[in-house]
Amino acid sequence: MTRLPAIAPRIAAVAAAAALGVSAVLAAPGSAHAIANGIPVTEGDYTFATKLTMTEIPRPDGTTYDSACSAALIAPQWIITAGHCFHDVWGNPVSGPVPYATTATVGRANLDATTGHVIDVVEVQQATRLDVAVAKLATPITDIAPLSVATTKPETGAIVRMTGWGATSSNNPTPATHLQTGQFMLNRVAGTSAMMVGYAPAANTSACLYDSGAPYFTENPDGTQTLVSVESDGPPCPHSQEETTARVDHIADWIHQTTGQSGSKSAYPVSQ
Repeated sequence: MTRLPAIAPRIAAVAAAAALGVSAVLAAPGSAHAIANGIPVTEGDYTFATKLTMTEIPRPDGTTYDSACSAALIAPQWIITAGHCFHDVWGNPVSGPVPYATTATVGRANLDATTGHVIDVVEVQQATRLDVAVAKLATPITDIAPLSVATTKPETGAIVRMTGWGATSSNNPTPATHLQTGQFMLNRVAGTSAMMVGYAPAANTSACLYDSGAPYFTENPDGTQTLVSVESDGPPCPHSQEETTARVDHIADWIHQTTGQSGSKSAYPVSQ
């Protein structure tokens, strides 16, 4: 299932699919779990994980809908997510001022908590030829360590972790209210994509609706994490097939130039 921001009514979803040239934006029965077969994140862990909430996204017929994506803090004032999370009325990715009201919830594993930050997103920049975008926050976050960005090709067989705010029900799916996580194995590298398969807690641990832009990262021996890729699309969940994620090492220089940061990782640490 393509990890597009979900469109509520089926008719509008079909129109968006036609505009994007895809046919799988609808929430199919059994396809809307938050990182299917994942586990809840403990408050205080993976604080760079970000929930994006979009409101009043315009449709071609003049109506609007609300949606959400997942993301990660990669600089004090910048997050990274899927490029398709920010688009025009026809579904084309856009750069510049955010095309609709978007807020970022950062450093909070449970939406009922008061930890972390809720900040407006004010600007988005799209990567060229990759389903990746970086977005600027209205104010910087100085009390959360950003996720560093890998600069070298990922290694097949590496075990990585993903955090996401995907839906929790297959009936009228809505974004999760508690951050979820699971582990994945990098099955193969295909051009600019890193193809992931479920690893733990189960072989069919998988991304789902609203996980678009979720970070896949290594957990390094020194306690740090390194971003490998972001969620792009995959089959309906739960599944044990390959998930397509967009590599960030190809665009690490662009990311650092755009965000004004230099906190990259020159090596790709493998965590087993």
